[in-house]
Amino acid sequence: QIQLEESGGGSVQAGGSLTLSCAASRYTSSSTDCMAWFRQTPGKEREGVAAIYTGEGTTWYADSVKGRFTISRDNSKSTVHLQMSGLKPEDAAVYYCAAGIFCSGVTWNRRWNFGTWGQGTQVTVSS
Repeated sequence: QIQLEESGGGSVQAGGSLTLSCAASRYTSSSTDCMAWFRQTPGKEREGVAAIYTGEGTTWYADSVKGRFTISRDNSKSTVHLQMSGLKPEDAAVYYCAAGIFCSGVTWNRRWNFGTWGQGTQVTVSS
């Protein structure tokens, strides 16, 4: 069974930067072809932040983070990163890594598209 482990969360002042990483283990060749980051704050739905699909290296971003966040993955497909800059207080959340077999422009931010989730890492942004 695939395991995902997030790291890199922490506290930062508004305007600062953080990089989150997600390491996958026990995965098969296609089970992590689509990897994504979601975030959730108390009382709100978990929302898709960014995703990357191995097939064409395609990436997708939520409108709220475009131009500030960058998702990338290493060649071995085992680790995905989320570089976050220009952080705002509204970016504060628990960030979750997710893995799936396939994603598209329609499904990249749908929770049901992903079968494996990490435990989450907290990002705090102070104003």
